[in-house]
Amino acid sequence: MKNKKKLTIGLFGLGCVGGGLYEVLNRSSLIDAEIKTICIRDQNKKRTLSEYILTTDRYAILDDDEINVVVELIDDANAAYEIVSEALKRGKHVVTANKKMVAEHLDELIKLARKNEVSFLYEASVCGSIPVIRNLEEYYNNDSLSSVTGICNGTTNYILSQTNRGLTFAEALSKAQELGFAESDPTMDIDGYDSKFKLVLLIKHAFGITVQPDDIANTGIRNIKPQDLNYAAEKGYRVKLFSHAQKIGKHVLGMVAPYFVPETHFAYTVENEFNAIVVEALFSDKQLFIGKGAGSYPTASAVLSDIAALLFDYQYEYKKEQSVIDTFFTNDFSLDIYLGSSEGEIGLNELSFELEYTRFVSDEYAYKTGRVLFSELKAMDFNKKKHLFFAILPDASVGLSENPRITGAQKNKELIPG
Repeated sequence: MKNKKKLTIGLFGLGCVGGGLYEVLNRSSLIDAEIKTICIRDQNKKRTLSEYILTTDRYAILDDDEINVVVELIDDANAAYEIVSEALKRGKHVVTANKKMVAEHLDELIKLARKNEVSFLYEASVCGSIPVIRNLEEYYNNDSLSSVTGICNGTTNYILSQTNRGLTFAEALSKAQELGFAESDPTMDIDGYDSKFKLVLLIKHAFGITVQPDDIANTGIRNIKPQDLNYAAEKGYRVKLFSHAQKIGKHVLGMVAPYFVPETHFAYTVENEFNAIVVEALFSDKQLFIGKGAGSYPTASAVLSDIAALLFDYQYEYKKEQSVIDTFFTNDFSLDIYLGSSEGEIGLNELSFELEYTRFVSDEYAYKTGRVLFSELKAMDFNKKKHLFFAILPDASVGLSENPRITGAQKNKELIPG
């Protein structure tokens, strides 16, 4: 396609990513685009930009016919939804990095974009500078994907990297907060919610189905203890928080959970705030993407890439939707885990095992390994079980039930009309 037009941008948010975007866009001579207006929350905050470009009124952007692109980079998912949906209704292209907002309203926003013949792009919402969504859309369009696995949250990876060096979880979290890697309330990161919202988008672009966030189980690293880390170290493992999706026959399963990984695993040496994604397909086998998943410039670079794509009228085509009429999401499977308990056998007995491989009990700690039903793991909400920690064992095989139950909204799945 030919480069047809100049992009005039209305930017919502001038924080870490918004400020980074403003800087990198002004330093780039390759993109014919300019930011006309920036909507901010606090007009009294001291800034180096001219006050004439700033506003606190969202409609100064939404009502401006000269602005043909809205870039949304704010933290409030509800406000972001209102802005993005209204921009699409008004025929403006949208670029966003808000994974929670996109995951919670995905099909609705896709329909709005199609109805109004505009683009809705969100590469920056998953793994920062790693171009995973566009690769799933384009490069893997004709390849049969079997799984997507990744470290999708730099905060938890930084914390786990520090615990591997001897810090406790509390010490590592405090250090991450001091460096600005973790928020004062780190719940979204350490309980796996951030990773789950990203997994919703990975599943959509890898397998063509839309999964509601509530249907995906997310267990984070909040309750990891020194004894769990010692067990991993003794076995030669490291702990990583993965977003994982896998297709088995006509079913897709997905989860966010801690994993024990051996030295031979791709993620073993992925440290600190870096993210990594492995895509496995029938013909191309395994391919690894690594990059910084957060921060001003890495995320801004992904936003800038989406803006540049708009110059050529780029849109996600969601071609995989058309071939997955009989594909459904399920939590009805079993897998092998490690379960640690600071309350001895009493804690271990809270979760029933189909098979038990090993068991250890001492005055201070207890653990066992074995096979469990994943639906029972999901029902327990391990983020609230301070005395328990589980991790999925290396090379754990997944046992899909003979007649897997379809999960949530997938029971009444409809294709998004083209």
